[in-house]
Amino acid sequence: MRAKNCKMKPLAGIKVLDFSKVLAGPLCAQYLGDLGADIIKVEPVGLGDETRGWPPFRAAGLGTVFLSANRNKRSIAIDLKTDDGRRIVQDIAKRSDVVIESFGTGVAERLGIDAATLRASNDRLIHCSISGFGRSGPLKNSPGYDVILQAFSGVMALTGDEGGGYVRSPISPIDQMTGSHAFSGILASLIERQKTGKGGTVRVSLLETAIGLLGYNLQTFWERGVQPPKCGSSHESLCPYQAFEASDGPIMIGVANDNLWRKFCKVAGLEAIVDDPKFRSNADRVAHRAETLDHVQAALARWPVAHWDSELTKIGVPCSPINSLAQLLDHPHTKSTGMIVEYEHPVAGPTKGVGQPILFNEDARSVGLPPPMHGQHTDEVLTEMGLLRERIDALRRSKIVA
Repeated sequence: MRAKNCKMKPLAGIKVLDFSKVLAGPLCAQYLGDLGADIIKVEPVGLGDETRGWPPFRAAGLGTVFLSANRNKRSIAIDLKTDDGRRIVQDIAKRSDVVIESFGTGVAERLGIDAATLRASNDRLIHCSISGFGRSGPLKNSPGYDVILQAFSGVMALTGDEGGGYVRSPISPIDQMTGSHAFSGILASLIERQKTGKGGTVRVSLLETAIGLLGYNLQTFWERGVQPPKCGSSHESLCPYQAFEASDGPIMIGVANDNLWRKFCKVAGLEAIVDDPKFRSNADRVAHRAETLDHVQAALARWPVAHWDSELTKIGVPCSPINSLAQLLDHPHTKSTGMIVEYEHPVAGPTKGVGQPILFNEDARSVGLPPPMHGQHTDEVLTEMGLLRERIDALRRSKIVA
């Protein structure tokens, strides 16, 4: 059953055929679904999207990564390795506005769901292809996962503390940003289609996303010609701009300019050094980083986190306790955003999720359709296509659909 909304959403009436799996593509499709598009998620017969099997589990087939990126979708289970299975999805594509796929290079062509094949019978179709290393070049056939691209792109060589081991960013930023780039590319293509009447193609890759995220880091590398050092919580161009230890725990301080430095010194009791030539400007403080940090750490160690959070916030110096996830969720400001949504899943029961980080017309965020069970909507979608009950039953007996 489709989600019922009292207000028309921006993408209502747009049909999306989503062949993607894991995170980047599903997140893109979820964003489109949150905006009102009808998302038909095509999953293999069997397990389906592999993240269904990634623990921890809310219920069987509902791994938490899957739950995070698959609301507002209807799931159909189709064997695309069969002629009948391919014909079914090609028929759906004729009636769709957008197709998203994230198969290995060459697989979409073998399955007959590539841009050339699908757009030949629907020139209004927007075809979005998501890959690890792109669809051309020496590494076009290499599998791409977020952690692999963190390593290949040089991101992992920048994270962690100098002298420490290599650290993976646990939020999968390259996957998530690739999904966001795909989302924005599809939206731009929908606008272009309004002008031309024709669809087109969108291609994004984890590698190109990673390179895009490295913009100012690469600019610094070109300027200096050497590998930037690992900075831990700090920033190589700013000081003091990192985590410090207050008397009872860690706090992040972000003194991003000289005006903030003067404000900070007044509250921290560092008036004696505020105009010292070694500390007067940000460039001076960066050049004398170790001495600057020694002074700041000694001052911050005198009082607890709550004291500094309160006093520095009063004067506009950026700071924050280094919160746990529980502390983030319990904070009144987090609650005020409405980003955490609650819904009833028909199998998993009461469930929480993270809403789309866009607010339209001040409308409260809502879940719409809960993340689907594997193949939950196969019969519904095939019936909408005009297939009779007898034909659907025959497809199921042949294990072409599930």
